[in-house]
Amino acid sequence: MTAVPTFEELLAEGAGVPVEGWDFSWFEGRASEQRPSWGYAQLMVERMARATAALDIQTGGGEVLAQVTRPPKVLAATESWPPNVELASRRLQALGATVAAVADDADLPFPDASFDLVVSRHPVITRWDEIARVLMPGGTYFSQQVGTGSVHELTEALMGPQPVGQARSTERAVAQARSAGLEVVDLRHERLRTEFNDVAAVVHFLRKVIWIVPGFTVERYRDELAALHRRIQAEGPFVAYATRFLIEAHKPR
Repeated sequence: MTAVPTFEELLAEGAGVPVEGWDFSWFEGRASEQRPSWGYAQLMVERMARATAALDIQTGGGEVLAQVTRPPKVLAATESWPPNVELASRRLQALGATVAAVADDADLPFPDASFDLVVSRHPVITRWDEIARVLMPGGTYFSQQVGTGSVHELTEALMGPQPVGQARSTERAVAQARSAGLEVVDLRHERLRTEFNDVAAVVHFLRKVIWIVPGFTVERYRDELAALHRRIQAEGPFVAYATRFLIEAHKPR
């Protein structure tokens, strides 16, 4: 019979998993998240097949962009975290893509009107002004983003009651897109059930998705993690709800 891991063993396991890239395969059997109905990756791949020059902003380790089967003639990506820049450069080499190290809030290192398609999955920050600048007239920005109050139940389990900020609201995204001169042509929003089966999954998730509990460390939140561990043992998986929205905007000709 397999021994049940102790609380300390689960903490150590969650703290020891590498966090480079956006590969979430480690969570198999440990945590699950309902996927948005629209299927961002497939929609992005279809748009890439029709593009002539495309940019993926904040590509992570290039995991999503690597699914492209017919890359455009010009393909570029940006990423801010050095380990991911290296990982994405290797992964996307087969597509002929160039990967630039660019801070999330920085100007994009490309001339005006460089791309007819700009995409981004779960950007930390959306520089609508820069997206509008590098898009060609008639070009498209296509993005899946984290919405307001995503996994807020987990935030409050560790931090106590917290106000839900509106920085990631769909209303704000639409207003910023229009302010940059773009026309929003599609907007969808969903709330998605997320389950954590053990505290190791919680620890790894909070190390990887750093904005859920800002400044998270195992040492700082040991007591709260212990309480969550006891709750999962008594009640089963901890349930939270992720929020996602899909936005597509065009630059007028």
